[in-house]
Amino acid sequence: MVPAAVWIATIILIVGLLAFDYFAHVRKAHSPSLREAAVWSAVYIGIAIAFGIVVMIVGGTEMGSEYFAGYITEKALSVDNLFVFLLIISSFAVPRKDQQKVLLVGIVFSIIARTGFIFLGAALINRFSWVFYLFGLILLITAGHTVKPDNEESHGSEADNLMIRLARKLLRTSDQYDDDKLFTVVDGKRMMTPMLLVMVAIGGTDILFALDSIPAIFGLTQSTYIVFTATTFSLMGLRQLFFLIDGLLDRLIYLSYGLGAILSFIGIKLILHALHENTVPFINDGESVPVIEITTGISLSVIIGVLVITVVTSLLSGAGKAQAAGARLRTETDRYLKLDEDTEADKREHRYRVLVRTAEQVEDVPRSIRTTSVTKPN
Repeated sequence: MVPAAVWIATIILIVGLLAFDYFAHVRKAHSPSLREAAVWSAVYIGIAIAFGIVVMIVGGTEMGSEYFAGYITEKALSVDNLFVFLLIISSFAVPRKDQQKVLLVGIVFSIIARTGFIFLGAALINRFSWVFYLFGLILLITAGHTVKPDNEESHGSEADNLMIRLARKLLRTSDQYDDDKLFTVVDGKRMMTPMLLVMVAIGGTDILFALDSIPAIFGLTQSTYIVFTATTFSLMGLRQLFFLIDGLLDRLIYLSYGLGAILSFIGIKLILHALHENTVPFINDGESVPVIEITTGISLSVIIGVLVITVVTSLLSGAGKAQAAGARLRTETDRYLKLDEDTEADKREHRYRVLVRTAEQVEDVPRSIRTTSVTKPN
């Protein structure tokens, strides 16, 4: 049992980090440089690792291993979530300098939503041991869904979900952004800006992500404190990570397969644990089933191994390079086409040269790979 004082200190630390992130980086709208994103991504990862070391020293090796297994798993899932965040932000054409605020609000909402799911999940586990069967089944189904090839229609439905359709139908919304304001005045009428709709879209998808991630981490530890801290710290720094690996996301073409393997592994681990703790009457007459249980050490090794193989294979893949080149070409084409008549000639010429260079890079991709990967939607 973790003392209340430790809980309070941890929550103060997390709120303090979020407040610092807002006032130091997000309050004044700007587009972060690659160096800024890299430095602060490293800082937040360093804080998470330092916290895990403290947990290991104070709580023991087992508790520390559970934290790191949970943190790595949730971090990997959060990187996958960045794909959808990128699609939502792109579909709403959010100005780059305002994307930080959208992401930070989404992260805060995600922490709040997942905290609710964590305490609900902990309450269910403490009262009903059969919940492990349910969590295991959810993860196996999710794993199957994860490795399915996506298409533009499915991604579009993420951005244009029910919450957005209701908001557009019931509330007055403007068509234009007003810096990073949530409300604006048009023809004397107060309206919501697209900025608020983007935040609603990301908040809605965060709830869906929580349904996958919370059962996954409960498959690695039943400590509510470890689940909460590993999940929260995996989300901290996600904003910086978004800008750091924006261009790299298209290269991780096998990430969905790696995540599918991890979720399947944890799902099986949960079901084995459920059989060991079995109280369901129609399974072995409600008695424990003698099965092998997977240790935290093995779980941590499998998770790290799968992620390393997935990332290395993706980065070395010709198809990954081709898909990244195609994504850059679509981005540069969109940027060039959005230039208005008042754009300075030098800026227009610069954007055109960048577009030509990007097109030449696509032409350098072997035709056999280009036809199957460059045109493939993210």
